[in-house]
Amino acid sequence: MKSHEQAPGTTVFVLLGAISLSHAFNDLFQSLIPALYPLLKESLTLTYAQIGLITFTFQLFSSVFQPVVGWFTDKRPQPYSLPFGMTSTMIGLFLLSRADHFHWVLVSVAFIGFGSSILHPEASRIAFMASGGRFGLAQSVFQVGGNFGNSLGPLLAALIVVKYGQHNVAWFCLIALLAIFVMFFISRWYQRNIHLLPRRKTKESGSLRKHGLSNRRIAVAVAVLLTLIFSKYVYWASISNYYQFFLTEKFGISKLDAPYYLFIYQFSVAAGTLIGGPIGDRIGRKYVIWFSILGVAPFTLLLPHVSSLTATVVFSSLIGLILASAFSAILVYAQELMPGHVGMIAGLFFGFAFGVAGIASATLGWIADHHGIFTVFNACSFLPLLGCITVFLPNLKKRGV
Repeated sequence: MKSHEQAPGTTVFVLLGAISLSHAFNDLFQSLIPALYPLLKESLTLTYAQIGLITFTFQLFSSVFQPVVGWFTDKRPQPYSLPFGMTSTMIGLFLLSRADHFHWVLVSVAFIGFGSSILHPEASRIAFMASGGRFGLAQSVFQVGGNFGNSLGPLLAALIVVKYGQHNVAWFCLIALLAIFVMFFISRWYQRNIHLLPRRKTKESGSLRKHGLSNRRIAVAVAVLLTLIFSKYVYWASISNYYQFFLTEKFGISKLDAPYYLFIYQFSVAAGTLIGGPIGDRIGRKYVIWFSILGVAPFTLLLPHVSSLTATVVFSSLIGLILASAFSAILVYAQELMPGHVGMIAGLFFGFAFGVAGIASATLGWIADHHGIFTVFNACSFLPLLGCITVFLPNLKKRGV
């Protein structure tokens, strides 16, 4: 083995940290978009439906390409794809800082979305490579970076953009340049350690599957996981895009203060993400999925009916904390169902999640325009009850996976 190659079975925490930081940069930039909605709604006189279309456009570009990127790079790894994707994001940020029309906003978020579509399957694959077998931990470290970036987005938007003007989005291009530098370091490691990637089935090696499940059982399990992603991300779309408007209409807070409350929610999401993966490594991912999706239902059902701002913030934080613990467990569970397809699975699940969130954002915006923001939150509060279908997932831990 060459000296710069990593030995299999070793958890490379430096790389996991760099991947997490890259994810933080990426999701910081994409979280600027919903954080700017109150400002854009006022300056460009947008409707809720147009706000939903902005999110739909971003999620469309960030979702459609992800499975394609994952499938292609499973076959032909592209170590330097991460800096390329961040360059697209940087272009989108600059265009967003200059966008003076609704259509230019759509073009801007499309560039940002395309950059995100490259990062998620590729960075998830690198986290898998650097995990040393601790897959849940690696995915949680990777995910927590993204959620931390998501939480910083509204805060920085309030301090820099909402306060001083939309053109200040251009300053974030400097952060994108820093992200590209970090990604070049990751890309060099990736290129040197491609041997850590799990290989697909061959005649000589046989199947990589250790669980012994039939193709039909795997298909049912994947369908269940995608349904859980649907419930999680439709609800998440209601909070991420319309929570500020909900607080403004219900409690009369100002547009300058609203991003701070979104920051609190996003920070709780980051904390929940870090918890879910390692617990899944220890007790089994199915139990984490059970608790995360179904366990959040009492809080989502009560949230629209809470009468005080403090209680609303507490409930939304608990929702973010519990709900966020599921994604790492769901993703690693799916990768264990279909070993050798790490990038494709990551692209499929990230892409499906983003696509669902985009369509939900547009639909919920239309509902908010016609029936009010409170109808949106009341309707979405029942979605976590879909967590009951977790009962149809096989317990992979008992099967020796």
